[in-house]
Amino acid sequence: MARLLADTTPLRNLDFRRLWTANIVTVIGAQLTVVAVPAQIYQVTHSSAYVGLAGIFGLVPLIVFGLWGGALADIIDRRRLLIFTTAGLVGCSALFWVQAAVGLDDVWTILVLFAVQQAFFAINQPTKSAILPKIVGLADLPAANSLNMTVMQAGAIAGPVLGGALIPKLGYSTLYLIDTIFLFATLWAVIKLPALKPERSEDAPRVAGLRSVLDGFRYLRGHKVLMMSFVVDLIAMVFGMPRALFPEMAHVSFGGPEGGGLAFALLFAAIGAGSVVGGVFSGWVTRVQRQGLAVILCVIAWGLSVAGAGVAVAFAGGSTLPMLPVAVILLMVGGAADVASAAFRMSMLQSAASDDVRGRLQGVFTVVVAGGPRIADVAHGAVAASAGVAVTTAGGGILVVVFTVLAALAVPAFVRYRITDRSAR
Repeated sequence: MARLLADTTPLRNLDFRRLWTANIVTVIGAQLTVVAVPAQIYQVTHSSAYVGLAGIFGLVPLIVFGLWGGALADIIDRRRLLIFTTAGLVGCSALFWVQAAVGLDDVWTILVLFAVQQAFFAINQPTKSAILPKIVGLADLPAANSLNMTVMQAGAIAGPVLGGALIPKLGYSTLYLIDTIFLFATLWAVIKLPALKPERSEDAPRVAGLRSVLDGFRYLRGHKVLMMSFVVDLIAMVFGMPRALFPEMAHVSFGGPEGGGLAFALLFAAIGAGSVVGGVFSGWVTRVQRQGLAVILCVIAWGLSVAGAGVAVAFAGGSTLPMLPVAVILLMVGGAADVASAAFRMSMLQSAASDDVRGRLQGVFTVVVAGGPRIADVAHGAVAASAGVAVTTAGGGILVVVFTVLAALAVPAFVRYRITDRSAR
């Protein structure tokens, strides 16, 4: 059993333990805000269009500052950058609390605050990922990433559930205040970190400008294994993330009400729940040496699980068997495969890249992780309008498998990659 459970060796490191422990509460607090912002926007405007506008206000700064923040993390002390951005997140949450407490009820204030918050987040995340090899060492990276992702997925489940239940009872201002208070745990953890200056080559840019960002892309282009880690993630998310179809799937295929219901909640929670279970039982991740092959197999497992869920949806109306539990279980299996794939890909990116470009590559990683599912929402919604949710979901999962196999055949160095291989070319 000990070999099956998550490897907690990285927690012996005091700095990592502080960050990880603080993240348990701050992730929940952040998810409370994730729920509260769109709910408050809708209450103020009574318009889903404004709620959708929040997606643009969040995505644009995430892309711009994710790339620029990664460049910053390769130039200045990463501890100082983490302190600054975490303090910025605290300030944004506090301003969210103030505007709700005084009853400002101005949608543009909320949207601008949300955009500023996402800008701080976009700089903070690649910086936090870039410091991990320095803190825990290369050998413990898979275990450390698995622990981090398990907490994030658990928070992504617990936060919305708590937020949805607490908004009617406590109001928006209280939820924002909870997020503000919880963020001080992470601020304390980053303040306790040692100085973390990036290693710099002689020809490295000294200013975090466009040249620095482009240099990161040029570095990535010259390292096929690292490039492939992004390609397979985009394949998995763009073709195999059917979350935009869950509302119609729950209502039409599984007979739930139009406005939510049990089927809707189970479908939305399934992938995250599977990720948490996969993270808890991730002890095997540390023992894998051929990380490239492991990523390919995990992405194929994700594609097959999503395809199977699509088949379950197709049979939902014409089978005597209850197909909802089948679809949910398959999506959970996909979630478990996805969290393992993400842990391997993150570890490859952190260990194979040189320290002077880690921040920029983590910035690209942040943009890819955030952008892939949003592209999937648009693509799946458009295809499902003519092909239906079952065909779109199953077909997307099959395409994940096909394109992943083709990518593996095109770049065999990725499949051969081992944790001890630092070239990544």
